Amino acid sequence: MNESFLDAVAGRRSIYSLGKEKTISHERVEGIVKTAVTHVPSAFNSQSSRTLLLFDEQSGDFWEIVKDSLKKIIPAADFGKTAEKIDSFNAGWGTVLFFEDQSTVQNLASQFPLYKENFPVWSLQSNGMLEFAIWTALENEGLGASLQHYNPLIDDAVKKRWNLDDNWKLLAQMPFGSVTSPPGDKDFLPIEQRLVIPPYKK
Repeated sequence: MNESFLDAVAGRRSIYSLGKEKTISHERVEGIVKTAVTHVPSAFNSQSSRTLLLFDEQSGDFWEIVKDSLKKIIPAADFGKTAEKIDSFNAGWGTVLFFEDQSTVQNLASQFPLYKENFPVWSLQSNGMLEFAIWTALENEGLGASLQHYNPLIDDAVKKRWNLDDNWKLLAQMPFGSVTSPPGDKDFLPIEQRLVIPPYKK
């Protein structure tokens, strides 16, 4: 069995210490995102996931939008730590934004009313797989990334800045860049608490 995929899965971590050193090209990252968006599965082949891939200055513009939006709701006396956190995401050289096209989800719910309650859940499952696929692929190329959630606070500003369809619902943001500091150890629950395998004949 080829263990390279499982090695990549095990190696994926949340990396918060990012840098701007480009160990792979913009085109390589673009190819990773295109492949994942094209081939990650979705219920009824809905293909409802949408992405916005930002590099360099445009990625910086996005994190400035986040910072400006947070300034409006966080007292100035408490904003210092928040600004440092946002700056750490901006320290990388790119960001992937993940959306779900609500018009696609709603159209499927209309076509298949028996499953209408399930389509929003299924769309989130597909988006989660897309996030994981891109995250793992970036890690496999030596980049660090994490997953952030500043929506819905920033939704309107993001759609306006990049002229996005109003039906795109923002779900998550993934800053990425070179790894300037490795992550610490991670604790895991006993696998027996999370996986049940009834006895079977070997």
